[in-house]
Amino acid sequence: MKKNLQTAFSTRQYMLEKHFEIYYYSDSHFSGVKGHTHDYYEFYFFLEGDISMYIEGNLYELTPGDVILIPPGVAHHLILRSENTPYRRFVFWISQEYCNLLLNLSPDYVYLMQRVDVTKRYIYHYDALALNTLQSKAFQLIEEQHSNRFGKSAKISLCVNDLILHLNRTIYEMEHPNTPHEEQSLYQKIMTYIEDHLDEELSLEQLARVFYVNKYHVAHVFKENLGMSIHQFITKKRLNMCRDAILGQTSIGDAYLMCGVKAYSRFFRACKKA
Repeated sequence: MKKNLQTAFSTRQYMLEKHFEIYYYSDSHFSGVKGHTHDYYEFYFFLEGDISMYIEGNLYELTPGDVILIPPGVAHHLILRSENTPYRRFVFWISQEYCNLLLNLSPDYVYLMQRVDVTKRYIYHYDALALNTLQSKAFQLIEEQHSNRFGKSAKISLCVNDLILHLNRTIYEMEHPNTPHEEQSLYQKIMTYIEDHLDEELSLEQLARVFYVNKYHVAHVFKENLGMSIHQFITKKRLNMCRDAILGQTSIGDAYLMCGVKAYSRFFRACKKA
């Protein structure tokens, strides 16, 4: 399945589609592209490799988990330092016209684009958990592009907008770590906490301590809103996270541990039951 989602690398540096294009590349040999600019926004989600990037004459050493945004008109090019490790990344192109359409819906969609234009900070780093979430959204979009299901066009639009908003939200929250979530309901706060701590030990008792409420109230609120228990939700989220990590070439042994599952037997039973 993963191989079917890969694209053979092309040196083409212009868009064929009107609004966006997304690619998943994995190369053992990379000839590179000479310094260039675009008339669209270019995102790199860097997964693996030994790569440096020149942006506006400055050299940056990339680390897996780096998310790079290159605005229109900004000169850049990559250097492959070693071919001992495959060079894996997502490349996501968004036209200026589409950004303007999104801006009309909400300025939240273009927070990051505007920030990079002003600050000239092009690189942001995601930890393993955040990167897996980002990979999941990117794979979901690419999978939908390869599907022939009913509502394909509508679903692709939803996936594109969700990916763009997710990028803006995560960077905003990195830049504003102390922003309170006072307007969130208890249910929303629990959801956010679980998604931010999937790689840690999670239990109903622990959630009750974190939110200073009775554990039976926590269980009731969650079941009432989502129709499943907290345990079922956590298991489902962890399995999805493991799936995306494995699609991204993480070994099964590393994936289940990274996703907060402490024993392979428990992971196997959960997979079988799902």
